Amino acid sequence: MATSEELHKRRVEAVARGVGSTTPAYVDRAGGGTITDVDGREWIDFAAGIAVTNVGNSAPRVVEAVRAQVERFTHTCFMVAPYESYVAVCEQLNALTPGGFEKRSALFNSGAEAVENAVKIARHATGRPAVVVFDHAYHGRTNLTMALTAKNMPYKHRFGPFAGEVYRVPMSYPLRDGGLDGATAAARSIEMIEKQVGAENVAALLIEPVQGEGGFVVPAPGFLPALREWATAAGVVFVADEIQTGFCRTGDWFACAHEGVEPDLITLAKGIAGGLPLAAVTGRAELMDAVHVGGLGGTYGGNPIACAAALASMETMRELDLAAAARRIGAVMGERLRAIAAGDPRVAEVRGRGAMLAVEIVVPGTLTPDPAATAAISAACHAAGLLTLTCGTYGNVLRFLPPLVISDDELGRGLDILAAAFG
Repeated sequence: MATSEELHKRRVEAVARGVGSTTPAYVDRAGGGTITDVDGREWIDFAAGIAVTNVGNSAPRVVEAVRAQVERFTHTCFMVAPYESYVAVCEQLNALTPGGFEKRSALFNSGAEAVENAVKIARHATGRPAVVVFDHAYHGRTNLTMALTAKNMPYKHRFGPFAGEVYRVPMSYPLRDGGLDGATAAARSIEMIEKQVGAENVAALLIEPVQGEGGFVVPAPGFLPALREWATAAGVVFVADEIQTGFCRTGDWFACAHEGVEPDLITLAKGIAGGLPLAAVTGRAELMDAVHVGGLGGTYGGNPIACAAALASMETMRELDLAAAARRIGAVMGERLRAIAAGDPRVAEVRGRGAMLAVEIVVPGTLTPDPAATAAISAACHAAGLLTLTCGTYGNVLRFLPPLVISDDELGRGLDILAAAFG
């Protein structure tokens, strides 16, 4: 087997430079809370493929379901010759997502594709053009979703011009917005929408209940419900982007549930299928069914192998109660992270929900972001065998997304490495 060094030399000659990687290690196998590279080195996984492998990298039910489906057929295209597993995934999403109203779902390939289709559905159903998004938001890398995403580098730089009729308003960011309570922060954003866009022109208000790439920003309590209330009154489609927060990651099946928010549409991907590419838009039946036949779809959307994996993943989540596992992980990690913060003036805040936690790193005594220190701490983790990720508009947030099946021993060892990296 080739070494990581040998594989990297091949990569440089074959793979476009614009595709980056967090570590130079090339994976041989993975499972539970660890990854083993081709050199035999074990890494504790605090990344989960960016919140994808919630059930682990090789969950037994998923492996079995995928193997069985591959033996039956790999593809027919649901739009040509449909199959039961696509329908079954939609049935489960309709039942699991917040809201007691009648729902429909459509399946796609990636989070960005789900977001694009949610915007299509909202515009078609309302006849309005405008989409409202928030500071620090991340919604994808396609042309439309780059317009929806807030951060320039590396996501948008020199890729424009972007799609129009996208408007950005302030996010509730408790550490950085002067301590505004949720209702006041929402009123500020709503006033801007009404003055600069006009509620009657807005098709959709799109928001991550906990921001992902933007820094794991948890809005102040009341922010999301106030926006939901305004959207209902204004006839605006409230779209929750739960691509990173969904499927038990935050300690509930979906992050909206923490404040009882019921979105009109919800976009899903990442943790849905145990690592296979699948995404979805689920929402109110009258919105989803407003689109004409043929208006939604795609060649690979709802691929039968990915659907089999999704059904097995959701069964694993129920069987192992991974929402409770996320809460337990969050309690253990939160305690250790707060202990680190208490002794390190670079940590401005520990935040997150469930097993979606982060620390924001600043110049001590200020709120000035310190991306260099953040990168150095993350690099020290990598050197010691812990996979960590950074994020944030300012590049100064360390984020932690362990698989929800990580063992107590693996979690503890990872936290020890993290504490040593800060030290």
